[in-house]
Amino acid sequence: MNLGYITAKYAALDPTREAIVDIPNSRRISFGELDERVNRLGNALLQQAKLNKGDRVAILAKNCIAYFEIYLSCARVGLIAQPLNWRLGVPELSRILSDGEPSVVISEADFNVEVGELQGLLDIPLWLQFGEASDGSYENFVMAHKPLPLVGESYAGDADPALILYTGGTTGESKGALHSHYSLYMGMLNQTVAERIVPSDVYMLTGQMFHIPVALALNYMAHGCPVVLINFEAKQAMEVIQEERVSAFLGITTMLNWMMAVPNFDQYNISSLRNIQYGGGPMPATVVKAALEAFPCTLIQGYGQTEGMTMTFLSQEDHEAAIAGQHTERLNSCGREGFVTQVAVVDSNGQPVPRDSSTTGEIVVRSEANMIGYWRRPELTAKTIRDGWMWTGDVAVWDAQGYVFIVDRAKDMIISGGENIFSTQVEAAIHKHPAVLEAAVIGVPDDEWGEAVKAVVVLKPGEQATEAEIIATAKEHLASYQKPRSVDFVDSLPKAPTGKILKRDLREIAWAQRDRKV
Repeated sequence: MNLGYITAKYAALDPTREAIVDIPNSRRISFGELDERVNRLGNALLQQAKLNKGDRVAILAKNCIAYFEIYLSCARVGLIAQPLNWRLGVPELSRILSDGEPSVVISEADFNVEVGELQGLLDIPLWLQFGEASDGSYENFVMAHKPLPLVGESYAGDADPALILYTGGTTGESKGALHSHYSLYMGMLNQTVAERIVPSDVYMLTGQMFHIPVALALNYMAHGCPVVLINFEAKQAMEVIQEERVSAFLGITTMLNWMMAVPNFDQYNISSLRNIQYGGGPMPATVVKAALEAFPCTLIQGYGQTEGMTMTFLSQEDHEAAIAGQHTERLNSCGREGFVTQVAVVDSNGQPVPRDSSTTGEIVVRSEANMIGYWRRPELTAKTIRDGWMWTGDVAVWDAQGYVFIVDRAKDMIISGGENIFSTQVEAAIHKHPAVLEAAVIGVPDDEWGEAVKAVVVLKPGEQATEAEIIATAKEHLASYQKPRSVDFVDSLPKAPTGKILKRDLREIAWAQRDRKV
């Protein structure tokens, strides 16, 4: 099994079938054309760059066709792709490159300034550029080599590493999660069953290709489906769905809210939509109801991590039943274990906690879709993966039917006056206020209680609310000690590429404000 040959099947069966529609760069490419370029690049990496199996190739770019060329070429010839988060600053990019030690860095011209700084900091043999303002080195590199056959190729695939994905860093310094061909394939199988993919689908990739959603896009491509690339903006997303007849995409709650708020939403022809998957946490029931009424398709929630891809799913039927009044509480869950995944909620000794919807434990996952381990961090790998089970760091309860309800990240739990307060419970209460678009709850330093509950809130466009109103709404649904003591209103919340809110960043701001007052 070698994921680099995804394009080869359809290049042979139907070479003119469209593979990628690159909206930001106004380009389209067929399976036949893409497969030819994958082989050319593979030959170039082996012959000209003299790379060996297991060497790394780093990528610094926004979503584009070249990204797929690089991913697939690396996989095909046994190299490891190392995508870089273009939102990071040069110091963190330098740290990640030093960690991965790539032999080649391929970058988009938009990042020439950053690349110039990185070249002064790092000793990497080969730097290639593509894009309109580039030096043309990448294109020359690719086209100087024959498309067939691959020269000097040794067998690669199965358990061989294929991809280093750096975590979003929601709890600290990002780490490189190493995936093999096989672990990615099993994660793709999980998605195939959950999303019920069919060959006639057209997939719109709204996330960035330096993170795990790229595997979802590759999965659709493996079924012969076109992948449409965008850099998300709500109005453009609506236009692209209409023009390209998109049938499926992955989003987060905020994206769907923005799309539903696009002027003249009802005038767009989005009848092609079949299924929308969302992640980053449960979606408020009001938004689920609104989305099911607005979009002509089903909804599915996926809970996952960079380390394990998508691990549990709240199914299409679960959403429809909840809106019909059956098991409405399940909208607060992340569903049940996926097709190739075992999930348990366990105590500190690894023993399953009762399925009583109240006893908390940590989510652990046993799956062939789990990462091989953390890149060059054996001690952390051993701490995270024990006896085949991956410890996620997410605190949850589960019910008799196996539905998992995340109550917090272990590091996000607030301890105030000796009481444990789960931030997600407070956030759910705050979402009861009709003006709230997003909310994040953190613990902030408090001389009397140790920590006090603070809410950071984003309001819906055109809506208003006061601190007192938000606190009063939360108090209606919580014990008194759980309610926020203060509320900050902001235009947006810091997020990881997965859509998860970076509470660490919010806590750092709160601590900095405290230090200035001392």
